[in-house]
Amino acid sequence: MTQARSAKKTTNTAALALSAALAWAPVAHAAVWNSSNVQLLSGDGYELGEEKRTILTYENALGWAYGDSFIFIDVTEPTSEGTTYYSEWSPRFSFGKIAGKDLSFGIVKDVMLATTLEMGNGVSATLIGIGLPLDLPGFAFANVNVYARDSQRDFAAEQTESGGQVTLTWKRPFAIGPTNWSFEGFMDYAFGEDGGSNPKEDNIVAAPRLLLDVGSLWGKPGVLEAGIEQQVWRNKFGIDGIDEDVTQAMVKWIF
Repeated sequence: MTQARSAKKTTNTAALALSAALAWAPVAHAAVWNSSNVQLLSGDGYELGEEKRTILTYENALGWAYGDSFIFIDVTEPTSEGTTYYSEWSPRFSFGKIAGKDLSFGIVKDVMLATTLEMGNGVSATLIGIGLPLDLPGFAFANVNVYARDSQRDFAAEQTESGGQVTLTWKRPFAIGPTNWSFEGFMDYAFGEDGGSNPKEDNIVAAPRLLLDVGSLWGKPGVLEAGIEQQVWRNKFGIDGIDEDVTQAMVKWIF
C-alpha cells in the first residue's frame, strides 16, 4: 500500500510538471528569446534521506512579448527505484509591457507580476507577488521577486498558514585570461509559515554556481559548461536545526 501510494504520488508529480510545460508551449513558440539546458549534478552530504545523490535537471528560460518564464524539473536518482521529482514553474508578466509604459526607475528595469508553482513528492506551494528585474553592470540578469506564499501540503504539516518568500536570481559572466566563466545561482528566503500541526521555521536555500565554458576552449562557446554548485540550506524544509552544505560536481549542456 505504501509503495503504491508513493508510486502514485511520483507519477502525479511528473504529470503535473509535464502539464505545466505543455501549458506554456504556445507562449514558448512565440518567444522573443528561449534557452534550455540539461544538467547532471552529483554530491555527497545531503540531509534527510540518502547522503549521496545524483540529480538530472531540465531548465528552460524564455522571454515573450509581455513577460518571461522559468521552469525546471529535478529528477533525483533517475536510474534507481527511489527516483523522486521536484519542479518549479515561474511565469512573470510585465506591467510595463502590458500597459505600454516605461516603469523603470533607478536600477529597476520593470515591475512585474511574479508567480511560482512548486510541485514535488509531498510538497506543493503557490506563490504570487512582485518581480523586479535589475540592471546591474556586468550581469547577464539579476532579479528580485517578493512573494506571498501558500503551502497546500507537505510532509511536515498537513495545513500551513500563508507566509512570504524573497527570491534572488543572477548570472555574472566573466573572463580569466583566455577562459570564460559564469557565477550564477539563486537564493530563497521563506518565512512566516507558522501554522498547521507542525509550524515551519524560517528557512534559506541557496545554490551558487561557478561554471567554466568548456565549449569555448575548442571554439564552441555557450554549449557545454562544467564546474561546481554549492547547495546551502538552513532549516531545511522549515525544520529547525536541519542544515545542509553540499558541494556538487556539475555539467550543463545548453541548447
